[in-house]
Amino acid sequence: MLGLQFDTKTSWVEVAKNGLEQLLTDHAFAEQKAASNAVSIIINYSEETELVKDMSDIAIEEMEHFRMVHNLMVERGMVLGQASKNDYAQRLQKFFPHTKDRTEALIQRLLVAALIEARSCERFKVFADNMEDEELSKFYLDLMVSEANHYTLFLGYARQYMDRELVDEKWNNLLAFEAKMMCERGKEARVHG
Repeated sequence: MLGLQFDTKTSWVEVAKNGLEQLLTDHAFAEQKAASNAVSIIINYSEETELVKDMSDIAIEEMEHFRMVHNLMVERGMVLGQASKNDYAQRLQKFFPHTKDRTEALIQRLLVAALIEARSCERFKVFADNMEDEELSKFYLDLMVSEANHYTLFLGYARQYMDRELVDEKWNNLLAFEAKMMCERGKEARVHG
């Protein structure tokens, strides 16, 4: 369904469980960054009424996810740490060449956002499926559904703004790049680490 070309190894789950506070901090800030991205799309493409409506919904939902993760941390006696740079997202954003064409720039942003959501969905499922902690397992399975919906929404919009064949070629190239990048990861207690 997600089309990802690399499957997360269950060894990452052990790393994540052993660094749970770091993972949850990273997750909370990833949700906040996703909300910021949706707001930025609204600001830059305010004439796209349907897109603005959907990005508004996503921004609100992502901030609610931030709150949910933070509340979970507080309930477990954890403190939200400092945000760290997300080299995963940064590397994906640098995959496409810089363009001054607004439509091309939008397609690129939508494809990167779709991939981040797809990978988050996949990671949440792997984490939930390999978790003895029933509360955390349910929490991540519930969030997985939301991430899948965001992934399909972003990819669907990209396909609306440009010829589907061109978009799918860009998407497949981005997927291949991300798969190579993921081969190096799985050693940090981070959602995309």
